[in-house]
Amino acid sequence: MGRPKPDMIKGTLDMLILKTLAQGPMHGYGVARWIEERTGEALQVEEGSLYPALYRMARRGWIRSEWGTTEHNRRAKFYALTAKGKKRLDVGVADWRRFTVAVGRVLEEKPA
Repeated sequence: MGRPKPDMIKGTLDMLILKTLAQGPMHGYGVARWIEERTGEALQVEEGSLYPALYRMARRGWIRSEWGTTEHNRRAKFYALTAKGKKRLDVGVADWRRFTVAVGRVLEEKPA
């Protein structure tokens, strides 16, 4: 029996997707695979979470999409980061760093 997969903190998936698209345009499956590979398979992005997040971010103007052809010659929608999305990513990364430092302080606290 393997270790359970960690739950994502609210907003984390958006930040991970934005970071992924900062590497360049990708189709949805490519986004999911990039995140899974970079986390050593610790985080798995399900379609039921990925596509609603992509659509939500497109509505907010953080990403744009256009149809293209995959490496396997299949038609797919490719997503790309916008300038507004880059700004959102920068804010998200700064927020995440503050959050992890704060949690780290609590976890390192010695019992009284």
